[in-house]
Amino acid sequence: MSEHLMQTYARLPVAFTRGEGVWLYDENGDKYLDALAGVAVNGLGHAHPKLTKALCAQAGTLIHTSNIYRIPAQEQLADKLCALSGMDRVFFCNSGAEANEAAIKLARLHGHNRGIDNPAIVVMEKSFHGRTLATLSATGNRKVQAGFEPLVGGFVRVPFGDADAVAQLAARHNNIVAVLVEPFQGEGGVQIPEAGYLDKLRAICDKNEWLLMLDEVQTGIGRTGTWFAFQHTHIVPDVMTLAKGLGSGVPIGACLAHGVAADAFTPGKHGSTFGGNPFACTAAMTTLNIMVEEGLLENALKIGAFIRETLSKELGQVPGVKEIRGQGLMIGIELDKPCGELVKLALAEKLLINVTADNVVRLLPPLVMSQDEAALLTDKLAALIWAWLN
Repeated sequence: MSEHLMQTYARLPVAFTRGEGVWLYDENGDKYLDALAGVAVNGLGHAHPKLTKALCAQAGTLIHTSNIYRIPAQEQLADKLCALSGMDRVFFCNSGAEANEAAIKLARLHGHNRGIDNPAIVVMEKSFHGRTLATLSATGNRKVQAGFEPLVGGFVRVPFGDADAVAQLAARHNNIVAVLVEPFQGEGGVQIPEAGYLDKLRAICDKNEWLLMLDEVQTGIGRTGTWFAFQHTHIVPDVMTLAKGLGSGVPIGACLAHGVAADAFTPGKHGSTFGGNPFACTAAMTTLNIMVEEGLLENALKIGAFIRETLSKELGQVPGVKEIRGQGLMIGIELDKPCGELVKLALAEKLLINVTADNVVRLLPPLVMSQDEAALLTDKLAALIWAWLN
């Protein structure tokens, strides 16, 4: 490992040289089953031939021009995302953190436009929104905040999944302008709120003229079996952020807005040098088209249900396994003690997984995973967890 890299990652002792579908190959040619998909990024798996062809063609014509000029690919992608989501307008950037920064700025600008001098945003405990100063301040995880004080102000925190706690804020704060929430928490341990949670938040926001802003950086683009996780409900948010799976590994983020929020940004209020360039937008548009052609939303629901049901049969009664939960191909296995050691043990078995919130094994497989591949995943993982607990 190069001594010139900043030590920001505790990297695992493996380097991959190529991939194919749900498989990655290391420098020795050994084959690994990828159940993490670059942390919910590689929804199409690795080296999808249609995506590869489209990216090669785009790289051979035009990669970047800047937002000083019209970008037809960006316009087409914006139209597509709005058609899929019911939103009105899109701002393109390069990552989930940038998308959430845009949402935070948009909420504050919306508040100032309403005459609120010190606008505040409601955020959740155990949430994760990014590592820039504003997004780590919004994040409900002290570990990512420590050492970066003073944090950005303007956030009011409540427990995730508790709509009543949000409603009670209205009587105590007259400067709230928005609620920022993940439909399902990813980094927080694959937390799934009770049915009706987002509907209640929508009603609270409507009553108080707050924006409902959904961080769908991890849950969006088919991860939970619908294009966006909010589509498991009957609501539409005012703001939604996307990244991760949108570009299948090519960096791209998006902040979508609906209704009054769609008109908040005007020229000069926000921008990005690289955001929405032709190459990134080609990656995103091709990803969306492939997902439709190959029925990957339906596959996420089918394979996700298979994995959860199989793991429940294998591990549901094993002492030390607290809960197996998830939606689509976003799955968490909660254990009764810290289990970070399982990541290295799985790597030795040629299986790529992740542990989050200290004691939750998180699975985020590519959306192209077949049932046979899912069966191999559950066989390997169930045996690994059983042996580790016993």
